Amino acid sequence: MAKKTETALELSNVRNIGIIAHIDAGKTTTTERVLYYTGMVHRIGEVHEGAATTDYMPQERERGITITASAVTASWKGYQINVIDTPGHVDFTAEVQRSLRVLDGGIVVFDGVAGVEPQSETVWRQANSYEVPRLCFVNKIDRTGARFQRCVDMMVERLAANPVPLQFPYGEGAEFEGIIDLLRMELVTFEGEMGNDILYHPIPEAYREQAETRRAEMIDKIVENDDYLTEKYLLGEEITDEELLPALRAATLAGKVHPVLCGSSLKNKGVQLMLDKVIELLPSPLDIPPVYGTHPKTDAEEVRHATDDEPVTALVFKILTDPFVGRLAFFRVYSGVVKTGTMLLNSSKGDRERIGRIVRMFADRREDIEEVHAGDVAAVLGLKGTFTGDTLCDPDKPIVLEKINFPEPVIEVAIEPNTKADQDKMGEALRRLAEEDPTFKIEVDDKLGQTKIRGMGELHLEVLVDRMMREFNVQATVGRPRVAYRETITRDRRSDMTFKRQSGGKGQYARVVIEFEPLPEEEAEKATDGLYFVDAIRGGSIPREFIRPTENGIREAMAGGVLAGYPVVGVKASLVDGSFHDVDSSEMAFKIAGSMALKEAVHAAKPVLLEPTMSVEVVVPEEYTGTIVGDLSSRRGIISGMEPRGNGTSVRANVPLGEMFGYATTVRNLTQGRGSFTMEFEKYSVAPGSIVDDVIKGNA
Repeated sequence: MAKKTETALELSNVRNIGIIAHIDAGKTTTTERVLYYTGMVHRIGEVHEGAATTDYMPQERERGITITASAVTASWKGYQINVIDTPGHVDFTAEVQRSLRVLDGGIVVFDGVAGVEPQSETVWRQANSYEVPRLCFVNKIDRTGARFQRCVDMMVERLAANPVPLQFPYGEGAEFEGIIDLLRMELVTFEGEMGNDILYHPIPEAYREQAETRRAEMIDKIVENDDYLTEKYLLGEEITDEELLPALRAATLAGKVHPVLCGSSLKNKGVQLMLDKVIELLPSPLDIPPVYGTHPKTDAEEVRHATDDEPVTALVFKILTDPFVGRLAFFRVYSGVVKTGTMLLNSSKGDRERIGRIVRMFADRREDIEEVHAGDVAAVLGLKGTFTGDTLCDPDKPIVLEKINFPEPVIEVAIEPNTKADQDKMGEALRRLAEEDPTFKIEVDDKLGQTKIRGMGELHLEVLVDRMMREFNVQATVGRPRVAYRETITRDRRSDMTFKRQSGGKGQYARVVIEFEPLPEEEAEKATDGLYFVDAIRGGSIPREFIRPTENGIREAMAGGVLAGYPVVGVKASLVDGSFHDVDSSEMAFKIAGSMALKEAVHAAKPVLLEPTMSVEVVVPEEYTGTIVGDLSSRRGIISGMEPRGNGTSVRANVPLGEMFGYATTVRNLTQGRGSFTMEFEKYSVAPGSIVDDVIKGNA
């Protein structure tokens, strides 16, 4: 197949957007409509039929959910839109995290009946942390119980957002017929089977007063972010539509307001208007600030602007293992032009990589291209040592961009191959899956001769094991899920530890004095793998070459645990003093001394076990509310709130993960199949003594 040579598109005509939301809010259905209306597909594939374009994995089609973020490129009215459809299930939150890292704008989809749900809050916080401007799309307005205004109010209450409705529905539930546009002050309806014919009508008299009130509220919120318009407004001068849109766009890009649209993706109403607003209100690569990084050797700050004329800078944000073509690395180009055949530097690792085959992705379909310009997203085949979070750049102008931070796994299972032949294949399969997914960890327990895999939840590990069996043809037995506990200290402890060994010839000698303390909250961001190590040696009591081995010894001991064999976290260790021997001291001696100091300190610093606590929301018919509250309380759950939700009640609680295994079955049994629940990781909390005893005995 001939490669396609792409001409550089005007950067102002490019939009890199992600579609993010809680599970089942309609992200993939919305993405499917975007592909249809932009001409990328000629037949709409429905999620419930297992035929959605971006849900192409067998596991996605069987479960009717999105598991992996899918990239598609579409065109709308002369603009190129790179769309990433992200998962909504909390177990796959890393997919959202890495997508938001490289996107310029987002569309947050809300269920018009359920409103703001737990995962909506999570993705909103993630978007806040990356300062991603976003539009809000209230979907499923055609469903019974849909209430547009309630959803907008929840955005304020739960997200601390500043929603600015630009539309509101003409009828709700079964009576939903169209959308009233507050900018154009028109009623918009969508005719034809696929909603292709967009018709504009005067606003019906029954809705005229509501439309004028809502338009006045919209103008109030827009002008308060623009000094010139504020002045005109206070002077009573008329503000034209031509003045409103630029002011609205500027406020949206600054994250001061969040425009709200509405519709029903399944019923083909409202998606074209949403695409118009993506172009009008969301940023192009030129609208976002330049990207900053550091020089890999000097740590000096480097800056790159979104232009083809600057040195190449790109960030790899996703790895995908394709059984037919090998490993695909998705990347975002921040500056310069990435061309096939060129040699780039992986500045995160210090290695060089040849750019072989570049492809533009259309979900699972690929199109070969020659080059990728600044501001664009594509994928490359054949990179050997480049993984998620690595920077690719011009070897003569190196820069390292900020890495992507991922949450730690909270659940683990033991896995054993069924046959000797499966053993070798399993190791390779797990390695390749771990390359794809930064929240999937593998640990080999030498004492038990057992392989453990860790992930973000039961579904996460279930899907990965299923992929291992199908894609890599490995047969294995999986143990029951176990909680990924952590250990920490609650008191300060100064440890003066000497390691001394004499065996006839050259001996081993190292003495370290280390002050251990619970990691202060304000210094948590300085820690890596739960440890913030401070070199406080003065006067050369320990030579420089023994400092790092001491730190490594502490880290190794922390990874192995002290209290119950789980990793130690939340520790600040200050190396303040020590001594060495000119002949007998070595890196190994100081590493052992550091390890011994950590173990002694943990035992003496009143260690505690930490258990992951989950934020749980259960939605049930009203008559089952008491039953569910009682059940959650029996699971050591703390009820944090209850509120009406459609025709039922939403119960929110914080519950230890160890008490939630198999909860889906319990909810079904307690509510005769009418209840549902979602949960996401909240924080690590101190486990009670009874749980600690069970864990140490191996019963938990």
